[in-house]
Amino acid sequence: MVSQFVVPADNLFISFSLFHLLAKLPTFALMYNLPYYKADDDRQVMDFMHENPFIILTGCDLENKPVATQVPVLVEEKEGEVYLQGHMMKQTDHHKAFVQNANVLAIFTGPHTYVSASWYSNQKQGSTWNYLTVHAKGVIHFLDEEALLDVLKRTTARFENNVNSPSLVEHLDPAYIERLIKAIVAFEIRVKEVDHVFKLSQNRDEESYENIISELQKGDSEAKQVAEIMQQRKS
Repeated sequence: MVSQFVVPADNLFISFSLFHLLAKLPTFALMYNLPYYKADDDRQVMDFMHENPFIILTGCDLENKPVATQVPVLVEEKEGEVYLQGHMMKQTDHHKAFVQNANVLAIFTGPHTYVSASWYSNQKQGSTWNYLTVHAKGVIHFLDEEALLDVLKRTTARFENNVNSPSLVEHLDPAYIERLIKAIVAFEIRVKEVDHVFKLSQNRDEESYENIISELQKGDSEAKQVAEIMQQRKS
């Protein structure tokens, strides 16, 4: 059923304990137990992170100047905690900042699209944007060269998704690998807090919800993806 709650279309983040996220599925503790813009269960949030691993990684240096980069990560669930592993270029502004200040925010994003108020049963309202995102806050630390090779191997294997690929790290020329690892560094983020917004018109009446889906199905690829997710959430 579609939620009948009418609320502002703001970026309302739902926070939950990471321990409960993994250790006590499907029950988890909410900081703000709002009935809209959230996943049906915490496993959906973790699945979203696994399915959308190209993150925006942000932080600040010691002078509070913001930095950001975009990197693919491996999402690891182990011993009741979540870790993000990846690699980045050395001596960039963001690398230097993360060395100085280890507190980081990883942003996972999914499909998003404009939603016109002309599709609502009451059209005299503001239009909005539907989207899905997860924010993972944590502490980053950098790994040694041996761990870097392991991260590179697992990252390439994950995204090549082909055990016979000639581009797997173990098939590359050692001299090339040696040059490569001098320029990059592996990292691991221990996630301390996970927030999410799955904003999919849950605050709309049933007629509006159905019409939004119908209109989005006529749109571009992202609009169609959002429509498909909204359709799935009806049951």
